[in-house]
Amino acid sequence: MPNNYDDAGRENRIKAEQANDYPAWKAEMFRKQSAKVAANDAILVLNFEKEGKPNYIGGATFLEIFKAWELGKKIYFYNPIPDGILRDELLGMNPVILNGNLKAVG
Repeated sequence: MPNNYDDAGRENRIKAEQANDYPAWKAEMFRKQSAKVAANDAILVLNFEKEGKPNYIGGATFLEIFKAWELGKKIYFYNPIPDGILRDELLGMNPVILNGNLKAVG
């Protein structure tokens, strides 16, 4: 589960209000997410549209996908791999594309 699922605006507030503390906070979020990936058998990437970009995958999510791949975890994408600079890398991690069908997880 994403570190900020319960408060989507948390990161932007910390960045704006505690700029000096933000790098350490972000590093801690990476460490927490890495542990979450390691503790599970698979990851499900909910790559929805964001700010007009279909099937969006941001930097932190890409790092989670890479960690899952590195650890030999199963990787599921809710939507197809997005076009963009990391497309080849994502293809190389061989995710299962669900095309919105969660029943295909297994």
